[in-house]
Amino acid sequence: MSDSTPATLALKKGKVDFSLLHYEYDPDADRVGLQAAEAIGADPAEVFKSLMIELDGKPVCAVVPSDCEVNMKKLAKAFGGKHAAMMLPANAERITGYKVGGISPLGQRKRVRTVLDESAMDKPLIHVNGGQRGLQIRIEPKALVDFMGCVVADLIR
Repeated sequence: MSDSTPATLALKKGKVDFSLLHYEYDPDADRVGLQAAEAIGADPAEVFKSLMIELDGKPVCAVVPSDCEVNMKKLAKAFGGKHAAMMLPANAERITGYKVGGISPLGQRKRVRTVLDESAMDKPLIHVNGGQRGLQIRIEPKALVDFMGCVVADLIR
């Protein structure tokens, strides 16, 4: 498995500190984020999943703890929108350039507005997908927010 993905290359180019963790991806796992947390030995509340969502017909990315579900009303409110719904997997792959199960909020083919759940800011480090199945990026939440310029909001139920 390569350490070079658009996500890791973007962080390197931006001179952002991060580290990588490889794990055995299970394509049959019911919940990919929880499987990743277990595989790397991390608390599921510290492993964040990237969800591609259509907000008023436009793509956005929500980054939430792997053991939580996004509240679509809260997500819409974070961006001043009205209607939010999960994006079809094929559309998410086309927009991001990543395969489902390996979607990173970083280095996506098309830059979209991104929101990080506020619970991340209470943690010294979080994990986000590195841009391929079986690769996690460990990063300080503030560094992620500063680098991406993303919104921080309460997104979970």
